[in-house]
Amino acid sequence: MPRPKKKRKIDHPPKMLGFKPFGIRFCDAPHISLQFEEYETVKLVIYDKLSQVAAAEKMEVSRPTLTRIYNSALKKIAQAFVEGKAILIKGGDYEFEKDWYKCKSCFKLIDDINHSAVCGDCPADADTKDELINLNE
Repeated sequence: MPRPKKKRKIDHPPKMLGFKPFGIRFCDAPHISLQFEEYETVKLVIYDKLSQVAAAEKMEVSRPTLTRIYNSALKKIAQAFVEGKAILIKGGDYEFEKDWYKCKSCFKLIDDINHSAVCGDCPADADTKDELINLNE
C-alpha cells in the first residue's frame, strides 16, 4: 500500500484562475489543468530564481518530488502553448501557509480579513458584503 501524499506548502495563491490563447474564444479552446503545486514550482524555480533544493524546502517536499511536479508543469505549459490550449489553475494536494480570501467583485487577494466581510478596495456603494471567497477550502 503506497504512502499517503503529503500536502505541498504554497505561500501565495495565483492572482488569476488561468490563461487563454490570444485570438481563440475561451469556450472554444480546449483546456489543460495546472495544479496549484505545479504553478508554485514554476513560480519558485523560474520567477523567484530559487534552486530546486531551496524550492523543495520551501514547499516541504523532497527535491526529487519537486522535480517531478516541476517537469509535469513545464510539460503542460508547453502543450498549452504549442497546441493553443487554455490553462486552468486549480486543484491538487496543497495547503496555504495562511488563510487567503478573494473578493468576488474586484478579485483582490486578501490574506487577513480582520473580522471584516469586505475587501476594503471596492466602492462603498458596491454590494460586496459577505462576498469574499475562502481559497483554503
